[in-house]
Amino acid sequence: MKILILILSVFAIQAQAQILNNKGEFTSQDTLRGSNTSYRDWWDVQHYKISVEPDFKTKSIKGTTIINFDVVKESPNNILQIDLQQPMEITSAEINKKQIKAWATDGNVIFLNVGKKIKQKGNELKLEFEGTPKEAVNAPWDGGWIFKKDEKGREWMSVACQGIGASVWYPNKDYLGDEPNRGMDLEIIVPNDLVGVGNGRLVSQRKIKNKTAYTWRVTNPINNYNIIPYIGKYVNFKDTYQGEKGELDLDYYVLDYNLEKAQHQFEQAKSMLKSFEYWFGPYPFYEDSFKMVESPHLGMEHQSAIAYGNKFENGYLGRDLSNSGWGLKWDFIIVHEAGHEWFGNNITNKDVADMWIHESFTSYSESLYTESLYGKKAGAEYLRGTRMSIANEKPIIGIYGVNQEGPGDMYNKGANMIHTLRTWLNDDVKFREILRGLNKEFYHQTVTTQQIEQYISKHAGLDLKAFFDQYLRTKNVPVLELKKEGEYYLYRYVDIVDDFAMPLQIENSELILYPTKEWKKLKDASFKTSFDINPDPNYYIHTIVIK
Repeated sequence: MKILILILSVFAIQAQAQILNNKGEFTSQDTLRGSNTSYRDWWDVQHYKISVEPDFKTKSIKGTTIINFDVVKESPNNILQIDLQQPMEITSAEINKKQIKAWATDGNVIFLNVGKKIKQKGNELKLEFEGTPKEAVNAPWDGGWIFKKDEKGREWMSVACQGIGASVWYPNKDYLGDEPNRGMDLEIIVPNDLVGVGNGRLVSQRKIKNKTAYTWRVTNPINNYNIIPYIGKYVNFKDTYQGEKGELDLDYYVLDYNLEKAQHQFEQAKSMLKSFEYWFGPYPFYEDSFKMVESPHLGMEHQSAIAYGNKFENGYLGRDLSNSGWGLKWDFIIVHEAGHEWFGNNITNKDVADMWIHESFTSYSESLYTESLYGKKAGAEYLRGTRMSIANEKPIIGIYGVNQEGPGDMYNKGANMIHTLRTWLNDDVKFREILRGLNKEFYHQTVTTQQIEQYISKHAGLDLKAFFDQYLRTKNVPVLELKKEGEYYLYRYVDIVDDFAMPLQIENSELILYPTKEWKKLKDASFKTSFDINPDPNYYIHTIVIK
């Protein structure tokens, strides 16, 4: 125990020093959670087996997590880091059937001494846990367990934990870069009058006195924050979709009194799947089915069990977020959250600072879906309509190593960045090949921004370093300045990074401008004034005419 305390003290000093080199407001807890520490990097999670039993009256839970893992390199200290956020606590720990008698706790982190006789493969860490988890007040924007009642006053429970992390309710390796290679089993123990729904497929249902245990299985890798129990008075209906990899099972769970509305609204899932399989490639989790579950909050991209709470109406709670009119033609939660099955669940960022990989492509999927239904012009109008929400106050990429994602601009600014690149390419066949290629190249993988940028640059045949630096690593939108001097029009870029030189197709013209930081001259009698030189509006840039 003294050794553990000493290790904790040393690490806390090192972590704080590293943090102070970046931003003083971060603490050692942020580094422990947000980085692949020496207590994490030597072991690789293969499978989670989780059992949870909630008590609605006390708003408490208890359960067991069994983590199967392999050793990937020698540990310098035989110390293993487990994440579990207070006030939840571990009550018992075993490694390979042997009791661990003592462990050290540092805030939301538990350090276990697993000894020197650890196996190279097939280790089993069993952790029993209990407590009153943090309750979400405004899910899904804050995280925690959700204890609500449905319209008939019956218990309705779930969890939303993106950002705050899965360790808000069960012990795990709460690091996006290590998904369980062989998936997970989730057992949900609930009163007999309720139904427990989880990710993947239902593999068993058994009675335990006055309760029922539902066990769900996922065979593919899965993000920790996507492992979610749903508990309520659910009814189930099923369907199938003939997709690129054959027959895909569609499985829906909704509160009993919403069955008819759900049967009508969830028909949109088929056109969504058709669109996204066209643009992104096959649905990534055929083995685990496609499922949507009515949730006591708006929605979340829980892999193969999408949380749905959009009240069975089109738009975003009945609103068009683009103000273009197109956003009321389809159900935002069905489309956006399902888009994450490709970008977020199939392709997952290792560090939360790179969350743009999840949100930018998924936000762009909304435009692609609109395009699939109503044409390219409609998709572009929808996308351009979302620009009104862009703040441009911070770069899209967050701060690495401290569990700090970027700002909300990762959604709509990121989507407009992708559309700008598509406009620059001016080759939809190649653009679609890139989107599908990303999902094939990084199938079921965790990635970095650099990997995504390099792949796109290579397959676009363009040097996109300055392009990505501009839109991801600065808050500035490129500005095209135009002015008239004598018989010439002058143009240049301002507010750009070095080497940013994206060409611009002029609207209603065959003219292409090649602006840089330096003024360039254009002599073209077809334009009466500088105001007539309008770049294609699908580029996300600003244009200023200097008089």
